[in-house]
Amino acid sequence: MNDFSYSRPTTTTEAIQTLLSHPDALYLAGGTNVIDHLKLGVVTPSQLVDIRHLGLDKISTDAQSVTIGAGATNSAAAYHHEIQTHFPALAEAILAGASPQLRNVATTGGNLLQKTRCTYFRDIHSACNKRQPGSGCAALEGFNRSHAILGTSDACIATHPSDMAVALTALEAVIHIQDQSVVRTVPIEAFYVSYGEDPAKENVLKPGDLIVAIEIPRTAWAGHSRYVKARDRSSYEFALASAAVAVDVDAGKIRNCRIALGGVATKPWRAHAAEAALVGQSATPVAFRAAAEAELASAKAQKENGFKIELCKRVMVKALQEAAEMRRA
Repeated sequence: MNDFSYSRPTTTTEAIQTLLSHPDALYLAGGTNVIDHLKLGVVTPSQLVDIRHLGLDKISTDAQSVTIGAGATNSAAAYHHEIQTHFPALAEAILAGASPQLRNVATTGGNLLQKTRCTYFRDIHSACNKRQPGSGCAALEGFNRSHAILGTSDACIATHPSDMAVALTALEAVIHIQDQSVVRTVPIEAFYVSYGEDPAKENVLKPGDLIVAIEIPRTAWAGHSRYVKARDRSSYEFALASAAVAVDVDAGKIRNCRIALGGVATKPWRAHAAEAALVGQSATPVAFRAAAEAELASAKAQKENGFKIELCKRVMVKALQEAAEMRRA
């Protein structure tokens, strides 16, 4: 681990200014991802800027939305009554990730920014365009059973690891980001960027930017939402395929729906093709399967992860069935 200095600012403005004065500094919140990377040598910051004491841990509600402070722990969000009642897919997604001990420490903002668990990214001796742009992608010809089938490029096939971000994408959350002068809002789908030829750039954050909150709108479908996750073991494991869905069903017909996929893409994947295929259709397994087929038509398998295509379809169908049953209950 490299030597670094530590600072503990007392305001968000001070935190941003500190980071800007040290271009290779990093924010430190729960530290569940950053500390791992420090130990592995994946990141070598000159300074850690501790943002745990800036009052960003509040969860507030009103008639239009629920707002989760970026410093709120995963556990606080998962067990919040309003979130469990009105945004069940989010609570389910959070509880499907990591372990209780990690959820008690990990923060909402940190969850959105966590890095891929690709073996080659975490091994500083392997080629990885995400860690070292221009070095290549060892996963393309290496062990790629857990890698992405959607949104990939010749530069990177790593999956985004978050469960929470998948649910937030289906729920159309908005991210509040503070810079030196203002707080701006960015829809979560626009927050993450496609890898293309620059997989090291994962989101729209600029130097010094600080996520301060995530706002989730109350919609007709958010309360009828589910998160389904398939993985190799039942706890403390990342998704092979997951789906967060929210549906608005009236008289057996789908009036509106939102679908996002995890474990299969380079970012939380909004399933627009599946959504378009479902609107106006009967809420039946046949319609759900047709929507899944439409979404996965563009999937590109690697030599060891072709099974993910069928797995993802089944996960999506199961999530849609469960969400539709919630609406009828």
